[in-house]
Amino acid sequence: MAIAPMQADSTQTIGTVKGPGETGNQYVFITTNNRSVKIGEFVYYEVATEDAGEPALKILGKICDRALIDHLPDRIFADTEISPETIAALVGFAHPNPEIYQVTVEVVGYFHPALGFVNPRRAPDPGAKVYLAQDEYLKQVLNRKQPGQIGAAHIGSLLLREGGAVPVVLDVKELVSTHMAILAGTGSGKSYTAGVLVEELLAPHNRAAVLIFDPHGEYGTLSELRGHPAFTTEEGYSPQVKVLTPDQIRIRVSSLDYYDILTVLPEMSDRQQAILNKAFQIVQRHRRGDYRWSIQDLIAAVYEADTSEDDEGNPKTGSSAPAIAWKLERVERSPYFHPFEHLAPKDLFQPGQVTVLQMNEISQEEQQVICAAVLRQANQARMNTVKENNTPDDENYLPYPVFILLEEAHRFAPAHEPSRCKNILRTILSEGRKFGLGVGLITQRPGKLDSDVLSQCMSQFIMRIVNPVDQDSLKYGVEAAGRDLLKELPALTKGQVIIAGVCVNTPVLCQVRKRRTKHGGETIDAPEIWQKHFQQHQVKTREIEQAPVVGRSRPKTVRGVSID
Repeated sequence: MAIAPMQADSTQTIGTVKGPGETGNQYVFITTNNRSVKIGEFVYYEVATEDAGEPALKILGKICDRALIDHLPDRIFADTEISPETIAALVGFAHPNPEIYQVTVEVVGYFHPALGFVNPRRAPDPGAKVYLAQDEYLKQVLNRKQPGQIGAAHIGSLLLREGGAVPVVLDVKELVSTHMAILAGTGSGKSYTAGVLVEELLAPHNRAAVLIFDPHGEYGTLSELRGHPAFTTEEGYSPQVKVLTPDQIRIRVSSLDYYDILTVLPEMSDRQQAILNKAFQIVQRHRRGDYRWSIQDLIAAVYEADTSEDDEGNPKTGSSAPAIAWKLERVERSPYFHPFEHLAPKDLFQPGQVTVLQMNEISQEEQQVICAAVLRQANQARMNTVKENNTPDDENYLPYPVFILLEEAHRFAPAHEPSRCKNILRTILSEGRKFGLGVGLITQRPGKLDSDVLSQCMSQFIMRIVNPVDQDSLKYGVEAAGRDLLKELPALTKGQVIIAGVCVNTPVLCQVRKRRTKHGGETIDAPEIWQKHFQQHQVKTREIEQAPVVGRSRPKTVRGVSID
């Protein structure tokens, strides 16, 4: 059996096993070392192998609870003028740490290079020693990859250790193929974390093809990746960044389906919807094989669909067609839907390129339709390319995997509301893995995100969340091994994150590293801006008051109020 090698740094014994815990996968140990027994900290005990020549197995575990079971009498702490240590010495407590703690550990298992962590289902014997896991050992067993390797994303470092002592490195292959979610409250650093992740994806050892839906215009600062020394190589690689502002976003009308068009129309009666549906079928039948039909073509089909013969055999147009035509003309006036111009997959995706669709000036309904159209076409492009149905000269030819980030994902896949994006997202999340189409969801309201969509994300980044509804929604979306860390959510500070799922070997508490590009989602410093503008206003007021008055005397005032 191949076992991870012994660490070079010294072994620290921190306690002694008392016995089993409340569940079959827990044990408790006794310690006086209060500083080392933090929730989420890694410890281990050793179990001898059947082969005498093999080293003992290190059974890694994670501290999930602790309780003070013995301490100085409460009366000692009542007198605030005398130190408890002094009184303790007088009454015979000679031990330097008189407090005794009972610590509960959730067993992770021993690490096998080929299998990952394997739970031996062998509880430690009472009296067995418990050791603090060393930094070098954790570097080897927590991460599927090491920094700088192909397919590695160095996101930060283990929170409970000295800064940078244990890097946290994600497996990009698993991250982008099995989908991920960043879940955090406002101001917790979710967009910052997403920026760090994009930096890693565009690093020379990954060179990913990334698309970001950016409803707030926060990711434009990624343009600093161009020519950045940390991301360029001697062979000439440098990340490409394409930031598309709202006035540059175009979706070809003929790439929309019936429900896309219905979403951006004003309220439609049942009869109007039926006629529009029939017209949509007509225009598709007339334009079969032609990608490009316009709103005017659809309006003509509406009149055809609403035309019938009267008793004398003469054509008669109903009253619904003009109303539908008027509504469709509103769509035609939208700058985002065009008969010919289009954001094709070839334009949006290239290895070593991140494309940012800034949609901060676009209505939510139009955002929904744009996102649905792009996702649907990207999914079809990957499927047909893998099946060799697309040729290299086709705009839908995508011969490489792609990754799509959706900021404010609860807008695109709301929990209990209809949405144009929800169905295509469900399809991609359930089937995209085999075609190389990965999705990352970012939201500050996981409770408002569709549960089926969230459950398909096999890697989770969870940051500070205080809303009880949002906290409760995470209990079923995070793997069991990470649920014991969820009680830490309210205590997390900005930039601290729980990472769980297939991108790491076991859930960890991580401090996100510093970004190399500027963060575009900083909170506005309102007091500083108020001060600045107030001072500017004061200067202008004094200049006006001190300016000479031409042609008339200065008005008389009393305490600044004119009395003329």
